[in-house]
Amino acid sequence: MAKYGNKKTVVDGITFDSKREAARYQELKLLQKAGIIAGLELQPKFELQPKFKKNEKTYKAITYKADFSYFEHGKRIIEDVKGVVTQQFRLREKMFEYRFPFLELRIVR
Repeated sequence: MAKYGNKKTVVDGITFDSKREAARYQELKLLQKAGIIAGLELQPKFELQPKFKKNEKTYKAITYKADFSYFEHGKRIIEDVKGVVTQQFRLREKMFEYRFPFLELRIVR
């Protein structure tokens, strides 16, 4: 079983982490087909902080992988489906908002 009681769900041959995320994917596909959104992308990855070296130690980059990305009225929307919003996610959300102020991050519950 996955974290937080999520059940992995397969749609269109794609495995999603939860039923909620799979359902949202199906909604977004319909919105794209209707021309309301465009350029639907799954699991876009963003670098929040690059890797670096200090005192001979290498620190890995901090990244954030969202669930979806798409364009709505010409604006790029980044979307994450959350049942439980963790402290780790809140930290990544703050870093994302600072690093990418021109993108809109939406949390879908």
